[in-house]
Amino acid sequence: MSESSQSLFIKAKPAVPRHYLFAIAGGLWTFAGALLCIRAALWLDAFSDMTGGALELISLLLAGIVYVFYFFKVVQKSIDRISGLPDRACLFAFTAWHGYIMIALMMTIGITLRSTSVPKFLLSIPYTAMGGILLIGSLRFYRTFLLARAR
Repeated sequence: MSESSQSLFIKAKPAVPRHYLFAIAGGLWTFAGALLCIRAALWLDAFSDMTGGALELISLLLAGIVYVFYFFKVVQKSIDRISGLPDRACLFAFTAWHGYIMIALMMTIGITLRSTSVPKFLLSIPYTAMGGILLIGSLRFYRTFLLARAR
């Protein structure tokens, strides 16, 4: 790549102050988590309050356990990675490149699961659990954004 085309590439890169990447990551996790939880709640709407409530409780307990033992580390690793970026970083650097592969994989799995004959009330458990995990994780991104912005 010639020096002039490299310079053009650098100028075209959508850079933002690094601390905004925490808010962007939190926003994406909030959006995805809410979408999953809403879809699961709609599936459970057909059940009695007792059955739906029990499935939601199981899902939320699962979300808490998985978050504490696994996703806490995932979020912290992402926060540490973003913190190590330059003061102005690419808008799309809110996740590592392999994070985009994970997002595509999770979307594919979700679409595939919805198109199977698995009863929707059973799908509500992993959907609510994953949605809860994402919503909890988004809070850490927002907290980090607010702390970084205050500096």
